[in-house]
Amino acid sequence: MKIIKTILGSLVIASTIISCNNNNNKADGYGNFEATETTISAEGNGKLLQFTIDEGQTIQKGTVVGLIDTIQLALKKEQLIASKRGINSKSRNVLSQINVLEAQLKTAKISKNRIENLLKSNAGTQKQLDDINGQIDVINQQIQSVKTQNAPILNEIKSINAQIKQLEDQLQKSIITNPVKGTVLVKYAEPYEITSFGKPLYKIADLNTMELRVYISETQLSSIKIGQKVTVKIDAGEAMKNFDGIITWIASEAEFTPKIIQTKEERVALVYAVKVDVVNDGSLKIGMPAEMWINNIQ
Repeated sequence: MKIIKTILGSLVIASTIISCNNNNNKADGYGNFEATETTISAEGNGKLLQFTIDEGQTIQKGTVVGLIDTIQLALKKEQLIASKRGINSKSRNVLSQINVLEAQLKTAKISKNRIENLLKSNAGTQKQLDDINGQIDVINQQIQSVKTQNAPILNEIKSINAQIKQLEDQLQKSIITNPVKGTVLVKYAEPYEITSFGKPLYKIADLNTMELRVYISETQLSSIKIGQKVTVKIDAGEAMKNFDGIITWIASEAEFTPKIIQTKEERVALVYAVKVDVVNDGSLKIGMPAEMWINNIQ
């Protein structure tokens, strides 16, 4: 009897140990790695004269990676600049007329002051004053008329300046500058191909820090919080490779488990999405499956 009790006790202990091991060997969340991918598109039309990138290449922000043909834009800019010179010459002629008339107006006003002083001393006549006032009115009307003639010229100059700025912007955008630091994932174009505005040239993503999206049940929500450190594991041959991760986002609403989950029972369950940032040592890839372990469970 003692032997039977001893055997039963041993079985209970063994069962408990196995049960504990099974719980410890189950991850708290499963998911796949993601990265913020940016598709860089052409902002101009023309032949791709230069395009010096390769898939897998890491490019810094602000690096010039290509050039679209700018000859037609440059010629159009020169044409506008020449037109502006001609219009400026017309405007200068009009302004010179205004300067002459303003000089005449100044002289007429001096004469008016003189005649007014003569009238005060009874040495002048009212007709002289009326004549000079009429002359001043005529000069003012002439100045207004010339200014009216100059207004369309000034508007035309403003229009040409706006067109020149637009061309300068297009010329600047013909220089393909990488906007974000990252690794080239896909290259869509080759040198000397004809490109157009909005046509994709390459796709880039920052792979230095990967984002693991996992799904957890409602009962696990109380165990995690934003900023919490967790352990992330990936397959590495027959063993598992560990990474340190930080929870950066927790969904506020539940959703159905994604279709990638294998069993039907799991797919219809409501879960919460969680994002974990993991520093990439080069072994993490987009789409790679991984496990999340809360509180650094080993």
